[in-house]
Amino acid sequence: MWKSIGELSCDDYVKAGLTLEDAKEFEKLVSDVISKATETDPRDQWKALVDESVLKPCHPHSLHQLLYYSVYSNWDSSVHGPPLYWFPSPSQSKSTNLGELMETHGSRLLGASYKNPLESFELFRRFSVEHPQVYWSLVLDELSLVYHTPPRCILDKSKPEGTWLPDAVLNIAECCLMPSSHPKKDDSSVAVVWRDEGFDDSPVNRMTIIELREQVMLVANAISGSFAKGDTIAIDMPMTVEAVIIYLAIILAGCIVVSIADSFAAKEIATRLKISKAKGIFTQDYILRGGRRFPLYSRVVEAAPSKVIVLPSSGTELCVQLREQDIPWMDFLSNGLSGDNYYRPSYLPVDSVINILFSSGTTGEPKAIPWTQLSPIRSGCDGWAHADVKVGDIYCWPTNLGWVMGPTLIFSCFLTGATLALYNGSPLGRGFGKFVQDAGVTVLGTVPSLVKTWKRINCMEGLNWTKIKYFATTGEASNVDDVLWLSSKAYYKPVIEVCGGTELASSYLIGSPLQPQAFGAFSTPSMTTRIIIFDENGVPYPDDQPCTGEVGLFPQHLGASDRLLNADHNEVYFKGMPMYKETRLRRHGDIVKRTVGGYYNVQGRADDTMNLGGIKTSSIEIERVCDQADECILETAAISLTPPNGGPELLVIFAVLKEGFKKQSEEELKIKFSRTIQKDLNPLFKVSFVKIVPEFPRTASNKLLRRVLRDQMKQELLSLRSRI
Repeated sequence: MWKSIGELSCDDYVKAGLTLEDAKEFEKLVSDVISKATETDPRDQWKALVDESVLKPCHPHSLHQLLYYSVYSNWDSSVHGPPLYWFPSPSQSKSTNLGELMETHGSRLLGASYKNPLESFELFRRFSVEHPQVYWSLVLDELSLVYHTPPRCILDKSKPEGTWLPDAVLNIAECCLMPSSHPKKDDSSVAVVWRDEGFDDSPVNRMTIIELREQVMLVANAISGSFAKGDTIAIDMPMTVEAVIIYLAIILAGCIVVSIADSFAAKEIATRLKISKAKGIFTQDYILRGGRRFPLYSRVVEAAPSKVIVLPSSGTELCVQLREQDIPWMDFLSNGLSGDNYYRPSYLPVDSVINILFSSGTTGEPKAIPWTQLSPIRSGCDGWAHADVKVGDIYCWPTNLGWVMGPTLIFSCFLTGATLALYNGSPLGRGFGKFVQDAGVTVLGTVPSLVKTWKRINCMEGLNWTKIKYFATTGEASNVDDVLWLSSKAYYKPVIEVCGGTELASSYLIGSPLQPQAFGAFSTPSMTTRIIIFDENGVPYPDDQPCTGEVGLFPQHLGASDRLLNADHNEVYFKGMPMYKETRLRRHGDIVKRTVGGYYNVQGRADDTMNLGGIKTSSIEIERVCDQADECILETAAISLTPPNGGPELLVIFAVLKEGFKKQSEEELKIKFSRTIQKDLNPLFKVSFVKIVPEFPRTASNKLLRRVLRDQMKQELLSLRSRI
């Protein structure tokens, strides 16, 4: 239990890591700032502390924890909604992309109801849902889109999901590579900055738009000499500047990228090559990470592709012996030199497939999801509106082309005029953090497990991340204390929570720079997106009512999938979903909680819902509580099982422990977990089993595989039963 902010003393600040002398000064500073706050509302007190920069990145995390949790020590989220930590200012809001758009068009579109970007954000967002054609007509003009044939309209509503930008013809890679007047980018603008691991003290590498365009055209020339238009060509390599060049070149040449994560085993690579019918694949000889060398070409060859183009992981010489039919990168490039310096793009209808991505496989076999040219347009628009990505920004997100964030990052940068920042190495250590500092990154994306590692090993201590204006995070639910740590590294800049999917090419829940933000929560559905939360009977909750249920999306979603390569699209996303106002909702599969105040938490997948003693809850809700049960806990995973002989569901908690702390037995943790859950969630919930494990099974994109833990526990219970 935390003290209130008024009860804190000099001793508390010493215990939080300050020297006695610093603690005395800090106590006076906090007292002065709090006393000047015009209201006793904790939100105003926290805002005052942040505005005065009382807490600094150099302060120990325990001090940040002390002030934040003490300010909100008596906060009742069930009455007031989640505690807020970031508040947009009126002046800043008007300089954001969306704020400028609202100031220009708000009065015309909303009439006298329009006030300013902060007060009118929700009104404008609802307008975008009801009039998507108007919204998209304005926002598409903010991207560097160049049509070979312009669309005849924004949306044709002749079928339920609609037809977006009908009759438009373009090449989205060309749009990324050409200068434009709005957004303002010319040939000398920096397109990419990057650094290789191990060269942490070297200058950051830079590539201008004209240099990027020349490289992409060279590779596109080589591709056109080795493949036919419409061929599927895979990429399985780290997200290096060469990978980005190859990705854009495949699209420029009128072929289709098959995105494969570089962490996959040969069997998983083979599955994706087979489903996509890839005619060839680009890869590297090795992956260099943390001073070690990991084979990649050998894994790719084991998957038996017909043709492999192999890049060296460093220098120009390959470190592997190639098969006879495979081609060294430099030899392949020489094919491109035989053509003209200018490669004429292959122009395609806007609904043509340009990229095949795969779901993460948390629920079984990965779904092969085709991206059309509409998908990168949606990705770029969401980055423009919700992460405020614009000319002058340097955008970094450690990811891979095999995951949705890889292509999303590319298009969010190149269609808005921002600079793409790439680190060729492990993002887990200080080298990555120093690159963020040296490159002047302004928007930094993460995943929760990455932040948890940075915080645990304290590898970013002393680095200057104050150029960052926004953080972003996606992939799984954030831990409040972890994002508190992250935000504090840039004087409490907002962490934009993002929840979406490969099949949406975007988010459906997200944060906004025009709304106050709460740690670990989404502040709004994304622009033009309407969500419906419904109960177990398919009955929708009112839009303004706090509730918890499965989420459904309206099907008219620009950029969303309309087909799958290896499954029935209608059966996966629509069959069995409830109707709403004569429209069948689109399935996403998340359980979502809408809080007081209109914020959102994702409570896990619909298939992770538990029924404990007749009360429905979610894995994530239980894990958030259990993570705080003891200081030795690194992370937890909650599952429920029906006993082999039937009966009520049993709650099982898996736990990974921190190093250097007193070890707890499973029985001791069972008692602590039960007490914490009964105190903070529900007194009727009971923990049946606790299992301490060294690590959790995860997908290659680091998503927790609860189904694997569930299967393991089922086998253990069956084995136990057979011995009785």
